[in-house]
Amino acid sequence: MTALGRISYHIFTKYRTNYSRNNFTVRMTITCVLPELNSKFSQVEQCGQNKKEDVNKYEDINVIGSSKMADAPIDCDFPVWGLLPKKETGVVSFLNKNANYDGRDTVIAIFDSGVDPAAEGLKVTSTGETKVIERFDCSGCGDVDTSTIIKKVTDGCITGLTGRKLKIPELWKNPTGVWRVGVLHPFSLYPTKLKERVQEHRKEHGWDVGYKPAFAEANKTLQEFENEVVSKNPNLSPADKFQKEELEARVEVLQAAEKKYHDLGPTYDCVLFHDGTVWRACIDTSESGELSSSPLLGEFGATQEHAHLTPLDEMTVSVNVHNDGNTLEVVGMCSTHGTHVAAIAAGYFPNEPERNGVAPGAKIVSLTIGDSRLGSMETGTALVRACIKIMELSKKMKIDVINMSYGEHAHWSNAGRIGDIICEVVNRYNVSWVVSAGNHGPALCTVGAPPDIAQPILIGVGAYVSPEMMSAAYSMRARLCGGAFSWSSRGPAADGAAGLSVCAPGGAVAAVARFTLRNCQLMNGTSMAAPHVAGAVAALISGLKAKSLPYSPYSVKRALENSATYLSHVEPWAQGCGLLNIEKAFELLTTYHDVPERDVTFSIQCGSGGAKGVLLRPRHGDPPKDIGITIEPHFLQDHHDMENKSVIPRQIAFGLRLALAGAADWVSAPQHLDMMNAARPLTVRIRTDGLPPGPHFTSINAYDVSCVEKGPVFRVPVTVLQPQALAPAAPAISAAQVTFKPATIVRHFVIVPPEATWGVLRISTADAEKTGRFLVHTMQLLPRQSCRCHETQKMLNVCAEAPTVLPFHVVGGVTLEVVIAKYWANIGELSVDYSVEFHGLKPDFGSRMVLGAGEGVRAVLLSALRLQDVQPSAQLKYTEPVFRPAESKLTPLTSRDVIPPSRQIYQLINTYNFHIAKATEVSPIISLLCDMLYESEFESQMWMLYNSCKQLMAVGDAYPSKYSVKLEKGDYTLRLNIRHENKSLLEKLQELPAVIQQRLQQPITLDVYCSQPQALTGGKKFTSTSLASGTLLPLYFTSVPSEKISRSSLTVGQTLSGTVTFAKDELGRKVDSYALHHVCVEAPRRAAPRDKEKRAPHDDYMDALKDFTTNWLAKIEGDKLEQVYEELQEKFPGYLGAHIAYLHALDSPTDAKKLPHANEEPDVTMAWCEQLITISEKVIKAIDQDKLLAYLGMKNDTRSDANKIKQEQEKQRGYLIDALCRKGTALCRLRALAQSSSAREKITEALTNNIHDLLKFTDLTDAKAVHYAVWHCFTFKQWGRGIKLLNKIQEERPSKEVEERLIEAYTALGWQFFAAAAHGAVPIKYPSAYRPF
Repeated sequence: MTALGRISYHIFTKYRTNYSRNNFTVRMTITCVLPELNSKFSQVEQCGQNKKEDVNKYEDINVIGSSKMADAPIDCDFPVWGLLPKKETGVVSFLNKNANYDGRDTVIAIFDSGVDPAAEGLKVTSTGETKVIERFDCSGCGDVDTSTIIKKVTDGCITGLTGRKLKIPELWKNPTGVWRVGVLHPFSLYPTKLKERVQEHRKEHGWDVGYKPAFAEANKTLQEFENEVVSKNPNLSPADKFQKEELEARVEVLQAAEKKYHDLGPTYDCVLFHDGTVWRACIDTSESGELSSSPLLGEFGATQEHAHLTPLDEMTVSVNVHNDGNTLEVVGMCSTHGTHVAAIAAGYFPNEPERNGVAPGAKIVSLTIGDSRLGSMETGTALVRACIKIMELSKKMKIDVINMSYGEHAHWSNAGRIGDIICEVVNRYNVSWVVSAGNHGPALCTVGAPPDIAQPILIGVGAYVSPEMMSAAYSMRARLCGGAFSWSSRGPAADGAAGLSVCAPGGAVAAVARFTLRNCQLMNGTSMAAPHVAGAVAALISGLKAKSLPYSPYSVKRALENSATYLSHVEPWAQGCGLLNIEKAFELLTTYHDVPERDVTFSIQCGSGGAKGVLLRPRHGDPPKDIGITIEPHFLQDHHDMENKSVIPRQIAFGLRLALAGAADWVSAPQHLDMMNAARPLTVRIRTDGLPPGPHFTSINAYDVSCVEKGPVFRVPVTVLQPQALAPAAPAISAAQVTFKPATIVRHFVIVPPEATWGVLRISTADAEKTGRFLVHTMQLLPRQSCRCHETQKMLNVCAEAPTVLPFHVVGGVTLEVVIAKYWANIGELSVDYSVEFHGLKPDFGSRMVLGAGEGVRAVLLSALRLQDVQPSAQLKYTEPVFRPAESKLTPLTSRDVIPPSRQIYQLINTYNFHIAKATEVSPIISLLCDMLYESEFESQMWMLYNSCKQLMAVGDAYPSKYSVKLEKGDYTLRLNIRHENKSLLEKLQELPAVIQQRLQQPITLDVYCSQPQALTGGKKFTSTSLASGTLLPLYFTSVPSEKISRSSLTVGQTLSGTVTFAKDELGRKVDSYALHHVCVEAPRRAAPRDKEKRAPHDDYMDALKDFTTNWLAKIEGDKLEQVYEELQEKFPGYLGAHIAYLHALDSPTDAKKLPHANEEPDVTMAWCEQLITISEKVIKAIDQDKLLAYLGMKNDTRSDANKIKQEQEKQRGYLIDALCRKGTALCRLRALAQSSSAREKITEALTNNIHDLLKFTDLTDAKAVHYAVWHCFTFKQWGRGIKLLNKIQEERPSKEVEERLIEAYTALGWQFFAAAAHGAVPIKYPSAYRPF
């Protein structure tokens, strides 16, 4: 039979299953091959029979209809090699030729968010050995303080720090009998998404199942009461009123609980012991003390044991022990990023080789530098600890490669403690360090730190995307030309260094951590490009080791650069020396393994600032520039030879004769350089006057004259950013009908007019059928400031409907780069018109306006670039009180924080105490250290914020803008941790001030006037005007009025901060704003009223003595209390304050420990209660309540001594409230102790009268009455009202004792879900100590 074609019949059927009421639709496709004409009828009939047989398999099927269509051919050959790309860089070919050079016998250290050893592909190497051999969390977020020792085991149990009884399994071996206990807070380990997933599950299965029925029942009961009692009796009895309040309170409590519900997470007891061989730790994830059902793990380095923390979270954890058992380190992951990175570098899938990483034979050391408490941000402490760990591990194994797909942008790169330690790891421990360049393109000079550190010895990697990746990984409908990702950071570094060495595939579908509930995932970024190169380096070293050939991190980096495939269609700043080519790199390393410069790196210092390259931003007409360059060799050191004795012979023998070539014709350089172990200066001349506008790159390459084939020995990168001229009359950039293809980048460099303060980019297209996606980046580089300080980066959609507008801030007189890049994945061409206009309203105060209260009026002169509408607005949004440490402690750290061989690191912990008067948003700022990490001279500046109960509220680090927290009213403690090996430097910071920035309840607006007289007299305020170019406009700002300062509760020296804008134009206001600081004076105070009657000094003395004795009475105990009380009565007969103070001494109205229990009798005697009642009655009877009520009911008191009378009456009212409350609490205790029902009824009547009298003078929520109100509620089992009152006490003064009473009330109401949630939160809300840093 000859096939003529193919027809597919698509039959849509509807059916219903036995397990669902829903109808389902299924499409069945039957493909028929058309035969020759003479046999078509038999074949069609056969096809029809087959269809009938298939249809008869389903009963009750309702055929909806069918469609007939031509069947397109299906490509079943999936491009799997594009999922984890390796062909592009020659890895597949290299491994096919050299199967044993797959990374075996090498170790890759992953500085990242942690690697999951349970993830697919990360269990074993290609040789069957364990893949992840060491696993450390260097951040400290999983540290557990296990310094508490327990030696006594009772009934097979010990008591954990949470108070739970922990059952010790009989099979455990503990020869020493020493058990160490601590607590782990798993939410501090969880990544954000995992935490949210667990919280959602806990709420659904632990809270909602109880809350919803309870809330429904509370509403039902209230409704029934209103229908049966309230509707029938308009005038409710006191008992019915209380009952109504009780039922309403239950509903309110449940509503508020749902609204404020926040799961703080579980708290797990940890038990640590030594089994005679290794340390072992058990984490009680059951939260019931059943240790036999909880994870038991040995130290990972010795046992490679790991387990998921709980079946729900699938968080793979392992443990390490430090400080002789005083610290248990629980290792988790702060994101899946590190696992994905490790899978790219060294994943191994024996049955799916296409999923293998670049070096499947390599082993992995996981070093977590991201901190879950900071949302996976790296910290200085973690980075230094990771470097220390590399140094320590080098004693027992060779760490060959480090991959670090992390980094920030530094303000400068030629200094910084962390950078120095990174350099030490490379230079002394012979480790190749590969690092991602960053994802902050497409503007130039966006390379992060690292690789931009003091020495250019790291391998910086940019992100490349290939056509195969576009098809397989990104599912694009068309394959485009390969190139750099639009967002990949570009070189050069801010000091001219290349920044990037090579580029590599910057995306992959690779294995991820199990807690994601995925097997693999597509992720992209230079984070994915770096491990590709790290894996390649491991494969290269694997081959070199197999061949017993020497190498160094310098020779490896040089080989990668000299062998890379240069991509002519990609900018040099995006690819470095080109796309990684592993085969050519191996050829160079094997052929030239014994060259003189193998163990040598060259320090390049350009100009007076010692830059690592040349970066010029010339102005029009600049003359040629002579730049001095110093080249100096640095030799690889050995950590076994700390005195560097072995380096000396190599230094003496070193010599190279170099030819300098490769530079463009606008660079004039010497032709030769004789290199020895000395700093060799030379001078180059750069002529920029003939260069067209735009970026220009060249490099001065130094070749060994005896062997040019091995490539440059070193390179001096030179970049010139030539600006284009702007018309003086109307400074702007414009272009029409510019065609953008995918990944097309257009760059403009201009020198911003001096008076300009903002620019506006407008992009439009006339093509109505297409929409373009453009990544737009504007940036200016200022000295000692990172590229993020003056930039705007945004993805824009451009269509024909309306122009797309983007405003951005500019600094006048500084070169500006404007980059318009069509996104790499945006298919199709698009012609656009675009323009950049500059505007400016420039004040004379610079970048910040400071207004002191002493100035009164602040004059500002404003100038304009062009005719501009002016409408000034100044708002203060924050208050910034400054605090000095209440305590400062400087101590040496443990062996975990000692840089080999013996460089001790110290830590300084400063403690700051402050009070928040009203709920607000708070951001701690350590001005001296903030916004610095890699460039900082200190390795850590982490802070932890606690409330008065030591509950951790927030954690922050180097970048304060990232960390803010909403705080309620109360007292708080900030603990700041700073580390350094130089103790004297830390001693200087023991008085370091901290700013606690707090958002104001309402912004304060400053008044602006057009003239000094108007400002002085508070006349007409300035509104708006037009300002022409070349003219100056004076504006006058006045300080904050005293009444507004008073409302803000400010103190002397406190600062208010905010912003000031001048433009009326909305776009200008959005981006052109200036910092505003107002230094306040002390708020005005009302003078105390003077007593017109002259008092004798002796009378004042007696009053002071009376007050002093009264205040101390509550602090005295035992016989002394009785003695002082009697003396006070004798000296001041009739003084009611003495009785009140004595009552407070016996029964404190604020002591939470004396609040009632739901199911326990009071721990007092009836005689003690009678004594309280007797003393209270003395006060109650001494006060004329009717007279007091009459006074309190007065609207106005016109008497001359009204203030004195008011003070006296308020004092009487306070005494009466105190006495009634103390009497009431005594009656409640008596009722609980009463044995007979008649006695209880009598006391109940007395309580009713007492509460009735009290409510005449105050509300039960009053601070003086609230404790008694709780007693009253618990006595009559009105748990809903009691919970409301206890919550109020918690808001004012939180305590564990009040929380325990709340749990008892929840239990009494049958709200077990509420009690369980509150009980589980107690260890977190009321810990015994602060958490470790």
